[in-house]
Amino acid sequence: MVKDGEIQGSTGRMRLATRPAPSAPPPPASSGPRQSWLDALRGFAALVVVFEHSLDALLPEIRGSISPWFDFGQYGVLVFFLASGYVVPISLEHRGSVRGFWITRFFRLYPLWGLAAAVGTAFGAVGVYATLPDQATEQPVSFAVAHLTMLQDLLGTPSVVNVFWTLSYEMVFYLLVTAMFVGGVHRASTRAALTLAVCALIAGIFVPAGWLSDTLGQGVVWITAVALLAGFAAVLSADRGIRRYGAAVIAVLALVVLTLNSRVGAWQSLMILATMFAGTALYRMERSPAGRRRSRWTICLVPVLSVVAAVALGPGWGMPEAEQQAFVWSWSTAVVAAWLTFAAGLALRRRTIPPFLVWLGLVSYSVYLLHPLVLQVVRGLTMDPANIPLPERLAWETAFFAAVVGCAALSHRFVESPAQLLGRRLARAAREHERHGPASPSR
Repeated sequence: MVKDGEIQGSTGRMRLATRPAPSAPPPPASSGPRQSWLDALRGFAALVVVFEHSLDALLPEIRGSISPWFDFGQYGVLVFFLASGYVVPISLEHRGSVRGFWITRFFRLYPLWGLAAAVGTAFGAVGVYATLPDQATEQPVSFAVAHLTMLQDLLGTPSVVNVFWTLSYEMVFYLLVTAMFVGGVHRASTRAALTLAVCALIAGIFVPAGWLSDTLGQGVVWITAVALLAGFAAVLSADRGIRRYGAAVIAVLALVVLTLNSRVGAWQSLMILATMFAGTALYRMERSPAGRRRSRWTICLVPVLSVVAAVALGPGWGMPEAEQQAFVWSWSTAVVAAWLTFAAGLALRRRTIPPFLVWLGLVSYSVYLLHPLVLQVVRGLTMDPANIPLPERLAWETAFFAAVVGCAALSHRFVESPAQLLGRRLARAAREHERHGPASPSR
């Protein structure tokens, strides 16, 4: 999961319609500028997601008994989405520069993402455990372009590493936050959260999953890529009017693919974005006592409407009734648990946080992106868990967690940290250029 509020969070696909998807020492307390309680939440959520994805391979007993009632993966992902919403828009506002924000986001996300994508492609090609999606070999160019936008999960393109799906929602959130900042309405996070939640209920009735791809095929990938490039070029323009046009382009693009082409359906996608904007609203509410009571009740409607949508709309049509009921339970309990967890983090934010959890939050993006690759190796070695005694499987589970954390520590040290440092340097250089140049293109 991503530092500074990025999600890199829950590896396995959310169980929606179906289920099969040494660095610098951390600060000692949660009172520092890094907000260590958020790091600790991300670290905890990362472990929950790793655990969820290990169940089929090593602990099928838990999968069969608990998963129909509680989905650990959904829970961990929703905690990450709340954390992203809480922190990412504020980092843009404090930076005051769209160009600087996207420079740091690029170097925060893409270097490790590129490494994971390359290893995932190699693993699929040689068949370590899973194989490459058919689209990767039949339409490799559009497959690659969709991934480069990080919107592949909303473009009808299967992810080369299953956990990449959450990055598509992160990217939509960044696009909307950028558009709102350029348009000067970035403080309307409470209204945005509630509007998206209400629209989720409406869209869930009328919009089928993947409608754009069913209509346009792979053309949706190319249209999205061109519109995204044009919108970014306009947003970074020195002309205020052109910037606003660019903001409108990327906002409309994000909402269209989110609503009309989601793999999991419009209502779930819109609820994810509502959850992220609710995280931003919580940040503003915490720092602005005026109107806190009104905002608190408005924000609380988001998880309530999320549960209502699950009960009313379910995962879609054509599923057996037992599976639909299991989905409603697993989604609803994950939503409630994620919000309670985040509320507990807020309540305890001034307490001393265990250093290991803080550090784990720092490397959570690596944990998130790399653990499915480690799991492929484990599954290739263990194969059928029914043939392995429980004590041996528990030993494998321990070894799996240790390997994931070890790989995350190495990738954070040698990939993430250098890339982030370079991103910060380039962002500072861009800021200086804006200050001393003829215009300020990203304000």
